[in-house]
Amino acid sequence: MRILIAEDDLTSRRLLEAMLTKWDYDVVVACDGAQAWTALQAPGAPRLAILDWMMPEMDGVEICRRVRQRDSRDPTYIILLTALSRKKDMATGLDAGANDYIAKPFDKDELRARVRVGQRVVDLQGALADRVRELQESLAHIRTLQGILPICMHCHRIRNDQQSWERIERYIEGHSDAHFTHSLCPECLEKHYPDLIDPIKQHDAAPSC
Repeated sequence: MRILIAEDDLTSRRLLEAMLTKWDYDVVVACDGAQAWTALQAPGAPRLAILDWMMPEMDGVEICRRVRQRDSRDPTYIILLTALSRKKDMATGLDAGANDYIAKPFDKDELRARVRVGQRVVDLQGALADRVRELQESLAHIRTLQGILPICMHCHRIRNDQQSWERIERYIEGHSDAHFTHSLCPECLEKHYPDLIDPIKQHDAAPSC
């Protein structure tokens, strides 16, 4: 999994990068807010980001706001990292769109646990998005007939959208996934093919050996 680190302090940035790399994450590094915002807009952008609050060019809270303003099927999970620890500051960061909040100096085990939570959320979102796309593709193949269909009371042809008349089976095949095969009901068999009825009856009435 790819993770974006946005941290202007060199020591903190290298420490974060070393930890995440050791935990087998693919790390993308940004030195300020502008670089982080560019990385999050790139194709195949990381789905999880650890953003420092205080950064040159653009702070982490502003990045959170911009990320949440986008219409994205693959939302970014954001962990805000900062030395600010007042409840008011935490509320500001979460209101801006952060998913989680870690205060500096951070504990290694806590960071790893919170990153794992973020990974699980991203994985679940991805699985849900795939399921939604599958359902949308399935629905795209389903076509239904609705409304009032003008049908001739004698020949049973239907007036189509082009105001011409066509056979009912052709119309239904063109507006649904149904297909027709032709046969004879007992009434029509007796009415139109009476010569076939007697041999059939005689065969049915014949004693079995």
